[in-house]
Parts: sequence; C-alpha cells; structure tokens
Amino acid sequence: MTSSLELYSKGASVWIPDPDAVWVSALVLQDYSPGEKHLLLQLANGNEVRYPVGSPSDLPPLGNPDILEGENDLTALSFLHEPAVLHNLRVRFLDYSSIYTYCGIVLVAINPYDQLPIYGEEVIDAYSGQDMADMEPHIFSVAEEAYRTMTREEKNQSIIISGESGSGKTVSAKFTMRYFAVVGGAAQQTSVEERVLASNPIMESIGNAKTTRNDNSSRFGKYIEIGFGRKGDIIAANMRTYLLEKSRVVFQASAERNYHIFYQLCASRELPEMRSFKLDAPEHFRYTSQGGEMQIPGTDDLSDLERTRNAFTILGVQSDQQMELFRILAAVLHLGNVNIQASGRSSDRGYIDADDRSLAVFSKLLGVEGPQMAHWLCHRRLAIGGEMLVKPMSGQQAVEARDALAKHIYGQLFTWTVQRLNSALRTQRGQVKSFIGVLDIYGFETFDRNSFEQFCINYANEKLQQQFNRHVFHLEQEEYIREELAWSRIEFSDNQQCINLIEGQLGLFDLLDEECRMPKGSDESWVRKLYDQHLTSKPHPHFRKPRMSNSAFIVLHFADIVQYECDGFLDKNRDTVFEELINILKASQSELVAELFQQQGNVSSVANGSVRSGKRATREHKLTVGFQFRQSLQMLMDTLNSTTPHYVRCIKPNDLKEPFLFDPRRTVQQLRACGVLETIRISAAGYPSRWTYEEFFSRYRLLLRGPQSQEQAQASCRQALPELIPDPDQYCFGKTKVFFRAGQVALLERLRAERLRVAAVIIQSRVRGWLARISYTRICWATVTIQRYCRGALARRLALTLRYSKAALVIQKTYRMMVVRHLFLMIRQATITIQAFTRGTLQRRRYRLLVTERAAVLLQARVRGWLARRAYRRVRAAVVFMQCCVRRRAARRELLKLKTEARSVERYRELNKGMEVKLMQLQLRADQEARESAALRETLQAEREATGAELEALRATIQKLESQKQEKPQPCPVISEKEVEERKRAEEKAAQEILQLTQELQALQREKDSFCKQREDLSARLLEQEKAQEECVHQAVSEASAALRAELDEERRKYQGLLREFTRLEQRYDNLREMSLLTERTKGHRRTDSTQSLSLEPPSPTLLTPQSPSPLSLSPFPSAFPSPEEVRRVSVTSPTFESRVSVCSSEMPMDQLMERMDVAKDPAVKMKGEDLAHAYDAVRVANKFLESQLRGQRSQRDEELEALRRQLSQAISDSSSAAQQQDLLELLEAREQECVRLRREMKELKNTVSLRRLLTQVLPSAFTAETSSCPSQVKPATVTGLLECRKKDETKLIKNLITDIRVDSALSLPPGLPASVLFLCVRQADCSRDQTQARSLCSAAVTAMKAALKKHSNDVDMTALWLKNTCLLHDLLTQHSPKQTLDSDELVPLTTDVSDLIRSLSDLCIQAYQQLLSITEKRLQNIIVPALLESETIPGLSGSAAKLVTSRKRAGSDPRPVGGDAPTMASVLRELGALHAALSRQALPPTQTEQAFHQLTYLISASALNSLLLRKDMCCWSRGMQIRYNVSLLEEWLRSRGLQAGGAVATLEPLIQAVQLLQAGKKTEADAQALVQTCTALSSQQIVKILTLYTPHSDLDERVTLNFIRSVQGLLKGRSDGQPPQLLMDVRRVFPVTFPSSPPPILHAEQLVIPDSLKISFLRRV
Repeated sequence: MTSSLELYSKGASVWIPDPDAVWVSALVLQDYSPGEKHLLLQLANGNEVRYPVGSPSDLPPLGNPDILEGENDLTALSFLHEPAVLHNLRVRFLDYSSIYTYCGIVLVAINPYDQLPIYGEEVIDAYSGQDMADMEPHIFSVAEEAYRTMTREEKNQSIIISGESGSGKTVSAKFTMRYFAVVGGAAQQTSVEERVLASNPIMESIGNAKTTRNDNSSRFGKYIEIGFGRKGDIIAANMRTYLLEKSRVVFQASAERNYHIFYQLCASRELPEMRSFKLDAPEHFRYTSQGGEMQIPGTDDLSDLERTRNAFTILGVQSDQQMELFRILAAVLHLGNVNIQASGRSSDRGYIDADDRSLAVFSKLLGVEGPQMAHWLCHRRLAIGGEMLVKPMSGQQAVEARDALAKHIYGQLFTWTVQRLNSALRTQRGQVKSFIGVLDIYGFETFDRNSFEQFCINYANEKLQQQFNRHVFHLEQEEYIREELAWSRIEFSDNQQCINLIEGQLGLFDLLDEECRMPKGSDESWVRKLYDQHLTSKPHPHFRKPRMSNSAFIVLHFADIVQYECDGFLDKNRDTVFEELINILKASQSELVAELFQQQGNVSSVANGSVRSGKRATREHKLTVGFQFRQSLQMLMDTLNSTTPHYVRCIKPNDLKEPFLFDPRRTVQQLRACGVLETIRISAAGYPSRWTYEEFFSRYRLLLRGPQSQEQAQASCRQALPELIPDPDQYCFGKTKVFFRAGQVALLERLRAERLRVAAVIIQSRVRGWLARISYTRICWATVTIQRYCRGALARRLALTLRYSKAALVIQKTYRMMVVRHLFLMIRQATITIQAFTRGTLQRRRYRLLVTERAAVLLQARVRGWLARRAYRRVRAAVVFMQCCVRRRAARRELLKLKTEARSVERYRELNKGMEVKLMQLQLRADQEARESAALRETLQAEREATGAELEALRATIQKLESQKQEKPQPCPVISEKEVEERKRAEEKAAQEILQLTQELQALQREKDSFCKQREDLSARLLEQEKAQEECVHQAVSEASAALRAELDEERRKYQGLLREFTRLEQRYDNLREMSLLTERTKGHRRTDSTQSLSLEPPSPTLLTPQSPSPLSLSPFPSAFPSPEEVRRVSVTSPTFESRVSVCSSEMPMDQLMERMDVAKDPAVKMKGEDLAHAYDAVRVANKFLESQLRGQRSQRDEELEALRRQLSQAISDSSSAAQQQDLLELLEAREQECVRLRREMKELKNTVSLRRLLTQVLPSAFTAETSSCPSQVKPATVTGLLECRKKDETKLIKNLITDIRVDSALSLPPGLPASVLFLCVRQADCSRDQTQARSLCSAAVTAMKAALKKHSNDVDMTALWLKNTCLLHDLLTQHSPKQTLDSDELVPLTTDVSDLIRSLSDLCIQAYQQLLSITEKRLQNIIVPALLESETIPGLSGSAAKLVTSRKRAGSDPRPVGGDAPTMASVLRELGALHAALSRQALPPTQTEQAFHQLTYLISASALNSLLLRKDMCCWSRGMQIRYNVSLLEEWLRSRGLQAGGAVATLEPLIQAVQLLQAGKKTEADAQALVQTCTALSSQQIVKILTLYTPHSDLDERVTLNFIRSVQGLLKGRSDGQPPQLLMDVRRVFPVTFPSSPPPILHAEQLVIPDSLKISFLRRV
C-alpha cells in the first residue's frame, strides 16, 4: 500500500467523478502524504480543486501512462478501473475509429452507426489462420479463435453475443456466421453455407421490429449451432429461439412498430399475387398503427419482402407455401380490425356484427367458419358439475381473447418457420463432428416501466453473467497453474443469491406459477406473497419493496437495481387461448393452418403458452411461459457449459443513433451491465500485469545491476525485483513470466523515469560544462581575431601613405616625359610630310611622259585593226546571206509542222478534263516533247551537215570563181534590185516566222513547267493525305487492339478461373468417390462395377473430349487427409488452392447428384435419360452447326480484311480522290461492325457450349464422340526419324513413361523427353494412316499426365516437369496441326484431327501452372507474415525498444515459435528458390517464370501489407526498418535472377511505401505533403490506418497527433490518383497466364537420348 501511495506525487494523473462526463482527468499539483485531508488537483480546463480524502482508500483512481493510451486490450492497462476503461474505449472509438477492443477474453464492440469497410473478403483472408493476440481486435478474430480451437482441440465452441437493443448484436452475429460460411466453405458457398446466411433475412422479418432504441431490434433470443465435418467444412446448422415477444403483435408503444413482416406485406399489397389478401396501408390496421411509426428512414419494405421471399426459396420453401404463410399473416392483421361491441345493461356482453368485413376477410383467408369464430370470440365454455355451460364474455374479455388468438397464431407461425428453417439446414452430407454455437441474446434491460418480459430477460442475463464470471475465474486459475504460481483463491462477486431469489424454491417464479394455478389468482395477491416471503418471514438481500407502491417489487441485479410493475405478470405467464378457437383453426381448409395447430401439442422447443379448455388439467397448468423459459434457459446453460465460450459485448455509444458520438454515461451503464468491469475486477484481484522475462529485461534493464545479458534475463529479474519492490506480495515469479499486481507496473515506470531523470541531469551537467568551455574558447578566439584585425588596419594605413607618395613621383616623371616626347614627335612629322610631297611631284611628272607614249602606240594598233575587220565583214556578209536563204526554206517546213502539232495539242487539252487524266496527259506530253526534241536535234544535226556541205560547195565555187577571175578577169554579174528586194522580204519573213516559233516554243515550255509544278503539288498533297490516313488507321487499329487485348485478358482470366473451379470440382469428386469406396469396403466385400475400376487402362478415344473429365481423372492414389485447420488455413487465403471438400461429379447418376447437392427431388423436374440424350444430341448438332458457321464467317472476314488491306494500299498509292478514301473508311467501319457481330455470336456460342458441358456432366453415358464427315484421305508424305509403338504396348508405354515413373528418374531426364517420345509415336501412327491409334495414344497420354499431376499435387519439381511436357506436346501438336500454316517445307501436317486434344492440353497447361503456384503459395502462406514482419534479420534493432505490456498473450493462445524455429526470410527465399530451380531445370520460357513470380510476389506483398494494417505492434519505426531490410533481401533475390522485368518487383511497391511511411517524419505540414507525394501506391484508407496504428516503441518517439492525421486526410482528398477506396488488398486476385507461342524445332528420334531406366526399349525407330 505504501508503494501505491508513493504514486500520488506531483505531476501524477488521476481521475475524479463528474456528473456529465462520469470521469474527468486531473493533475496532482503537490505530493500526497498519509494523513492529509485534501488532494490539490488541477483540471483540464486549468481550474484548481481540493479533492477531499478521508482515508487512503478514498484517493481517486490513478491514470495510466501515456504510452498505454489506446491499448487494444483493456487488461494490459497498468491500472484496471472504470475510468481507465472508459477513457481507453473513448480514445479508440473517437480518435482511432476502432470499434473493437479486447478486455481479456471479452471483445467489446461499440456500434458505430455507420458503414465501415472492414468486413470484406480480404479482411476474412487476413484474419484466417492468424493468432488472436497478433491481430487488431475484430469480430472475425473471435470467430477465428473459436474455429481454430474447435479444429485443434476437437471441442465444441460457443460465441455469446449480448448487449442491449441497438448495440449491434444481430449484425455481429451475421458477420460471425458469414465468417464461418467463408472459412467453412473454402471460399465457395455450398448449399449449406448459403442456407445458413439465407436464414438471417427471414428471422429479421418475422422476429425483428423497430423500437425507440433500435430500428432493427431482435425481439427474441436465438442460438444457432453451425455443425462442421471432420475436414472443417459446414455440413449442417440448427437454430433454437427463446422468448418471442408476442405481445408486440397486438400492442406497440409510441414511436415503435410491429414486426417488419406486417409492413412488408402492406407495402407489397399492389402485387398481383398479394391482391387476394385485401391488404391496405398500415395506418388502417390496428395492429400496425398503435406506435405511430409506419416507415423506417432508409429502408424499403417492398425490397425487404423480395429479399425475404428469395431467402425462403433458397431454403426450399415453395412459392405456394410462402403464399400460405403470407395469407396467415394478413389474416392476423384483419383479426385486429374485428370490431367487438358491448351490449346489455352493464355492457357485460360482447358481440360482433354479422356483416363485419374484417371478420369475413379473416375467415376467408384462414378457411374457417365466420359465424363460429364470431360466436366463440365472445363466449366461453365452462364445466360445472359435469355439465358444459356457455357463458358470454364482456367486451373487454372478448378483446383480450381476440388478441390472445392473434398472439397464439403468430407464435405458432414463428415456431413453424423455425422448424422449417432447421429442416432445411439439416443435411445428409455426413455426421457432424463438432459445432460452433452463436448466441444472439438480449442484454440487460431496464426501462421506466418494467414488466414480465424484462424480468425474464434480466433473469437470463443473471445466469449468463454467473457462467461468465466462473469461466473468467477458471481461465485465471489455469494461467496461474500453468506458470506454477503460489497463489491464493481469488474472491469475486457471485450472483447465486439473486438467481436463487428468482428460480429457487419459493422464489419469484415458483410463487408466480402457484398464483397462476389459483382460480382467483391476481397480480396483487402474488405481490403480497412476495412481500410476505422475502421481506417479512425471511428477508432476502436482493429483494426490496418500493416506498410509494404496493404493486411493484425491486430486485438487486448484478448490473443495476430494477423495479418491476406486477400488472400483467399472471396473464403473460399464463398466455392462454380458449380451446374452442383452436378447434375451429384445426378444422381450417388451409393445409398450413391445420398443420400449425394439429402439431401444437408436439412443440417443446419454444414457449407458446397453454390452451385453456373447460376441463382443468393440472399438467397443462405447468406449461407456463416462465416454466418453459426456465427449461429452455437451463438447456442453453448446459450447452454453454459443455462448450468453450467466447464473449462479445456490444455497446450502444449514444441514444441518438449518430455515427461516432460517444455518451460516457450510457457507455458506463452498459459496461456495468455486460460484465466487462467484472472481468477487470477479477483480473485486478490477481496479477493483471504479466511480462515475459525477456520483455521485462528489455524494458527495465537500466534498473538492473550486475552483468546484463539477454541469456541471463530471468536471473537478473529475480535478483533485481526484491530491491525495486520491497513488498513480495506485489509480484510473483512464474516459469516464463513475472506477474505484478495492479499499479506495480506504474511504480516500475516511475522508478524507470526517475533513473532516466537522474541520468538526464548528469548528461545535462556534462553538456552544460562542455557548452561553457566551448563559449570560453570562442571568446578567446574572438579577442585574438579583433587584435589581429586592428594591427592589420594600422599597417595597411601606413602602406597606403607610402603608396600615395610613390605615386605622386611617378606621375610627375611621366608628365614631364610626355611633354618632351610630344614636341619631338611634332618636328618629326613635319619633316616626313615635306619629303613625301617632294617625291610625289617628281613621280607624277615621269608618269605623264609614259602615258603619252603609250597612247600613240595604241592609236596605231586600233587603226590597223579597223582596216582588217572591215575586209572581214564584207566576206562574212556574203556567207551569211547564203545561209539565210537555205535556212529560210527549212524553217518554213518546220513552221507548218509546228502549227499542225500546236492545233492537235489544243484539241487534246479541251477534250481531257480532270486531274488524273491531266496528269497522264502531262506525262505523255512530256514523253512526246522529249521524243520531238530528240527528233529536232536529229533534224538540226542533219541540217547542219547539209548546210556545211552547201557551205563547202559555195566556198569551192567562190574559190573557183576567184581563180577564174584571176585567170580571166571578167566583170562581176550585176544583181538586179528586184532580186535584192525579194531577198530582203524573204529574210524578213523568215526572221518573223523564226521569232513566232520561238515565242510558241517558250509558251509551251512555260505550260510544261506549270504542269510539272501542279503534278508535284498533287503528289505532295497525296502524300500528306496518305500519311494522315495511315495515322488515323493506325490510331483506330491501336485503340481496337487495346480494347480487344483488355477483353482477351478478361476472358482469359474468367476462363482460367472456370478451369480452376472445374479442377476443384474434380478433386471433390475424387475425394467423395474414395470415401464411398472406403465405406463400401468397410460394410463388406462387394463386387466393384467395371465402370468404377481404379485400374489404369487407357480410355477409348471416343470417350475423351475437352468438356468431359476422363476416366483416368479419378485419382487412383488416395492421399492422406490433412488436418482441417491446415486445409482451411490455406484454402481460404490462397486464391489457387483446390479444396478437397467432396461434392458430386459428372459421372454420378441423377438421383445421387440431387441427393448429394441437397436438391429437392420434385417430380416435375425429373427427366429420363432418353430425353436428356435427345436434348444433348440436339444441342450438339446446333453447336456443330454454329461452329462451322462461325468458322466460315471467320475465314470470310479474314479474306475481306485482306482484300480491304490490298484495296487500301492500292488506293493510297494510286488514288488521289477524297471520295474514294471516304468509301474506304465506310467500308472499314462496316467491317468493324461485322467484327462486333461476330463477337456477339461467339458469346452466344459459348453459352451453347456451357449448356453442352452441363448435359455432359449430368449424363455422361449419352456423350459420344462427335463424328464428322471424313476428310479426303491425303497420301501422307514420307517422314523419317519416328518411333513406332505397337497397339498392345500402348498401355505399357504410358505406364513406364508417365504413370509409374519414379521421381528421381523423372528429374534426371532431359527437359520434355516424355512429350517428345509420345509425339514421335503419335506421328508414326498418323503416317501409317492409323488415325484411331494416333488419337488413342494421344488421349491416353493426356489422361495419364492429368493423373500424374494429381498424384504429385504437392511436388514442385514433378509439377514443373509435367508442365513442361504438357506445353511441349501442345506446341508440337499445334505446330503439325492440319489447320496450321506450316512455315517450313520439312514440316508435314498430321492427317488426324487432334484439335480437341490440343484444347485439352491447353487446359491441362493452365491446370499445371495453377497447381505449381498453389503448391508454392501453400508453403509460403504460413511463413510470409512471420518472415517479413516478425523476424529480426537485423539483430538488436528492436530489442531495447519493447513497448510497455504489448505482448500480454490471450488465454488459450498457442505460444509462438522462437529462435531457430521461427520462419525467417531465408525460409521464404528457400521456397522461391525451389520454384525457380524447378522451372529452370525444365527450361521453361522466361516469360512464364516471370508470370509465376509476379503472382507470388503479389501474394507476399498483399499478405504482408494486410497483416501490417491489422497489427498495431508492427506499426513502429524499428519494425519498419526490419521489414524494409527483409523486403530489400527479396528485391535483391529477384533482381539477381533477372525476374524484375515481369513486374515481380513492382508488386512490392505498396509494402515498400507502407514501410517508408513508418520511417518518415510525421510532425509538420511539409512531412504530410511529402507522405502524400511518396505513398502513391497506397490508398487513402491505408495511409490513414497506418498513421492511426503507429505506436512509439521508444521514449524518444512520439505518437502521431490527430491534427497531423487530419492534415494528411485533407491532402489525400485533393489527390486524384484513381486509387480504389479499399483498406486491404485482395489476396485472391489472380493474374491470367499467357503461354508464349514458340514453335519447337523439328524432332527426330536420333536426337533423343532415351535412358534404359525408362524401360521403353520395345519402341522401334523408323
């Protein structure tokens, strides 16, 4: 006690009472000393108060350290009391938006009144298989703990959900059942799981109603037992109900409603099937209008009824039965409107009018006689003296009889519905091995006026609280025994006395039943008996009498003091209905009504009251409501005591139903009522604080003395604790933990803080001395520096003076020098100028003489030249005249020709209009001009030669004439003037013609140039249009390609998902068949049907199709069943794990199929085998016709597209018309529409194929091979290098090569050897024209590979081997397919049609790939979180930063492996390395390896991030460093193997950014902006969740403030990154796989190296 008083020191935090907030925090201003009468405190608002303290026990409760604020387990708090619990819940609810908190074994759930995204399938995956202590509190965590305990210990479990109305009990129960439906159904809802979930809307409709506290309040208690098989799957369910509030049928308080089903029927009154019920608005019915609330905001009664009807359909209730059910409910409404009037002198006789419309409708709906019902509603039969008398009843009594009948009808209908649900939830799938019960029961209730219903409810809560207290005490006792503590018995408050008061001998129930048996018993007489028994004769401590009332009594319950009004207790306990009314209903024409009341006597599970007849029967009086409720409650307690309970306490935070509004007074009231504080009291009575020795050593090592090492932690703790805590009763040492009483951890924290304070003072003194020395050193340095600068300034001043004196001397010297030099230069310049002028004059005079002489010489030369030129011109004129004459004649001819040609060109130009013709004409014209120019050149050459010859002849003539003139001089002939004139005219005419021709030639040249320019412009324009058109076409093709690619990926993903589902169903069938065979063997030796033989024989080729499972798909290798927990843990979290839960397969008969799938055998839906066979044949023919039509349309489309491409290219190169381009675009659009139509037909064809597969699975015997018209036999070409297998050796080949091959032998084979050998054998059979053998061998190989994959379903190496062989065989068959275009002349196509086998191989490749990933994912699933998040790869990083009381493990949780047994990153890399080695050993393509690791790294990242988001202990700086290092190891491993190209590293980005978020600063606005800009791969919810969960693990770190979180949220709202609003990643996401198309090289038998170990030497090389 002394140590506790020391905690009340200055600065300590305490809690004081407050009328509004219940408890408020205050700060101690001065130390408290024993004996002081007041404690000086300071409130949060700054006011100082003096808190009265009479004794040390009156001291206010102490507050917990700040490091424990927001703790997810209330029992981990250092001080366990009411204010600490309330404050912790408020902080978690308001600041962290966490609605779940642990309190020991209890989960406290606060109703948020809002939709939270924390219940998706990804959350279920995150909690599945995880320890309860490792995850954040959640309803799924409690469900997982119950499921794990059930599967591990094989013991039944119970989840008890309680709370007052509106606290969220029903929603919690629904989420619990949904969790079981997912984990128990292996992520695929079978019929039982679907029916369990479908029961919720039905029970909500008929059992829930709106109250003042809750819009969907459950007015009954229910206990649902969910049965599980030996594999952990749900196989059955059963529901038990308790204390239905039947009084609500006839009476509702203000602002409340009747049961939802009545308002749903009224809302759907306009439906055709509902019009016969004569319903009206709920305002017009007495039973639905008393509360005044007709509608609930946010709900739609019409859609709710549709959901209810769908649920009835799922549970197998036919539509006619549903209508009968609704008919009875409508009749109840009309019964309430029956008008009962009073007559007689004192109104002691009641009667009903004969024409009462409501009674007529009621009688018609129930099929009873209206007059009889009217008579017995107002009369009763009495037996007096052996005679039967009929006595009329008063109007009030008749009204009560009417209301009692309505309640009784509704109660019977409720009971029938529950029985119908239970019968639908039963199954024949197997025997229930264990079950988990979910109890959704009303919590403790206290109102202003409490009646019989509240009394029963509170009695049930007393029993549950007693069971809860004893269970909590039992767990505490087990913990102490396990740790071998010397402990004394823990005293806790037991409410057995209150229970005895209610149910004991002469208790409240006994006296009530006794009063009900009295003929004239009344409520007043019963109360008087209670006063006499429990106040006068034997006073009871839990019973009191009100001061101001004689018709009420008070019971002191464990939660509160409740006053009950006795009015109506006897009537509600009797709950009687007259036998005459029941007999009328038994005689009803409605089958359901008669069934309800014929079986009334056999109902025992629900208290429905008793039937009163004229005869008294003592046995019937025992069946009171209280008696039956006690019986059913005792059965419930027996069930709960035989199971392991798990508790969920639901809290209603406010009465306004506002989201995230916390009312502390209402919360404390519920905490006291639900037993949470009682758990704390029991824990506080013992040792609430528990530390492992390692954690204690890490936290308080600075308080320890002596050598400190982690290995000697326990010894150090045992040695140091007696010195730290003198009182040995305040702590206790266990085997692995040290236990402390309440408050001792706070004392240790104070000692630790004091030790740190002393150390801080020492550090401060040293730092201050160091700072003083630094300051002195700086002052000395500054003084020396100032002196140095002063001396330097004086020296610089002296140097400046000397420098000025020297400068003056230099300036004087320089000036004098410049004056003298200027004078010298002036004289020198004058002398030079005089010399220059003199020399120039002499040179000009000499030059004039030379010019005169040269002019004379030049005159002489010019005169002589003129004389010579004149003689030459005379001779040239004569020669030119002769040439002109000759040329004139030739020019005339040429002129005529040119005129003719010019006229033809003009004509041609007029006739040809248009751009394209003009181009062609220009080209022709250019060619013609080129030819003409060549002809002109030839003509000119000829003319030149002729002119030269004539000139030579003229020269010879001139020479001859000259010689004659010399010899005989004669006078020159005289040329007449006339000839001269004619010659001149001819010359002028010729010159004009030549000029005209020259001009025309220039005009033609210009025209030619313009045409060339136009042609160039047109060519450029065409090129531009061609480029634009190409860009448009390319863009359209790119968009269409992207859309088609996305659609293809989606179709591929869906197809692979269906294939995975098909594989899972096959595995289920195999398991079921093995179980059935084992069952038959245990029953005795029976002859096995030949169709069910497990011998490995090759099937007939006509029985193998891609759509039907082959006979060899039935695995002949029975595998040992794994543990249910292991199967469930992987099946839920792994997206590709094939569950082994058995279901019906396609080879089962129709009756067995319907029986296995729990489908009702309706005679209307039974079909004969012949009908199915005919239907299948029709579908097959239609399917074949559609396939051929689609194939033809596809080839036609390809041809049209090819023609379109050619036409487009030709148009682009040749055409220049815009109209043609528009036509081409229209044609292209038409072809695109044709493609859309073809895709639509493809979807329709897929639907037909799905129908075909369904018929195939239902009737495999009717499935025969599709016989097609035999193609024309083509003579096979000669192929060498093959292998021949005889017909009788096929089975042996398959057996030695695939089925019975050993693992070591298989792994030593070259990659793809079995597929190569099989293909060469198939090729040889095909070349031998034996198509039957080829198909048979290929089919047997496919079937054997499938069986081999199933046999080695857990072996990575063998799965990779068969994946390689399957892909290789698929590629080889595809490469040699007749439909394939062969690229090489050496490839010869197969004559056998193996297209269906190629499709089967393609599916088998996908199955092998999925199985390969499934094996690795199964191995990784349980080590991802421990390796990435929990392992400490960097030693000692987080060892000294252990958070206070973080690892208080929950009772019953398994201890985690430590040390070398814990998984590390080496384990993860080892599994990934095994997969990579297996893929590399088989030489699989790199793209396939990259896709596999892309899927695996996504799983690793998603699992780790989801766990990080749900674990508060992982969100700290030191743990972020560890995780980042672990992720870097994985990144380095991926990059070292070249796997980053496939996106494997990119999928780790969300996890990396989450770790960076833990390590980054989280204080300023700049930090917030940096976080938002950095964390682009995280969603807004994920960022806020990590910041909320961030917990400092060191005193140097700080918690993230709410202002910073709000700042980040504001920045995230403006971020448009397109991130989906998700909290957890979808670990089930599967990326579709694409296999690369790489044609293998040509195979020859000589290339294969076949080892002798295969034993296939019987093959012969061909």
